[in-house]
Amino acid sequence: MTITTGHPEAAARHRRMLNKVPEVTLYFWIIKILCTTVGETAADYLNQNLGLGLTGTTGVMAGLLIAALVVQFTSKRYVPAVYWISVVLISVVGTLVTDNLTDNLGVPLAVATAVFGAALAVTFAVWYAYEKTLSIHTVHTTRREAFYWSAILFTFALGTAAGDLAAEQLNLGYPVSALLFGAVIAAVAVAHLRFRLDAVVAFWIAYVVTRPLGASLGDYLSQARADGGLGLGTVATSAVFLVTILGLVGYLSYLSVVRKDRD
Repeated sequence: MTITTGHPEAAARHRRMLNKVPEVTLYFWIIKILCTTVGETAADYLNQNLGLGLTGTTGVMAGLLIAALVVQFTSKRYVPAVYWISVVLISVVGTLVTDNLTDNLGVPLAVATAVFGAALAVTFAVWYAYEKTLSIHTVHTTRREAFYWSAILFTFALGTAAGDLAAEQLNLGYPVSALLFGAVIAAVAVAHLRFRLDAVVAFWIAYVVTRPLGASLGDYLSQARADGGLGLGTVATSAVFLVTILGLVGYLSYLSVVRKDRD
């Protein structure tokens, strides 16, 4: 339903309040990369250190993700804590989906990358066919939010497969992979700022690539030195990044309250 008013500024404010996705700022990208890193290390910790196995870990995390998304979908506005908890959980589940395909079912990483790339493309195509936009600035209906979170899940699964393909199967190693994906993101930023690459296209390319970037960073920090990492372990790496995420989300929640009071 479209709400009209005689005051354009009031209408714009109402649309912003209904939008369920945060503004794309530097904080957004920092937290996104931190979430992807936690997704990688937390999945490894639950699977290996706690001995839940891929199937058990996937079941537990999928249940938590569903609970978080129920809260997210029933919320009437963007709530930083709820939104970013959902992102952390979906990053873990996206990682586990890829791991289940490659480790349990023996699907090659190249095939998994192609499958999730195709799934993401189909999601975007259906989303655009219904809504005529892929902009995250207009996620203010349940259907658009469903498309949005479906796309997010596939970006994490695709990013995991692509990151593992580059770092492990192509033997680039974690640091080189991180630099490679970081360079891709930088190139997208330059293309957008200097050569007018469409903002929506630039956003989604960067969103996909931040997943393997974060995963490569997480693996580099947590994996043993013999495997090309720094040997910090999944516990320490996950703890440091989770604390950082909590601090940033707490700060954004504070800003949200302050802005609401001023309005």
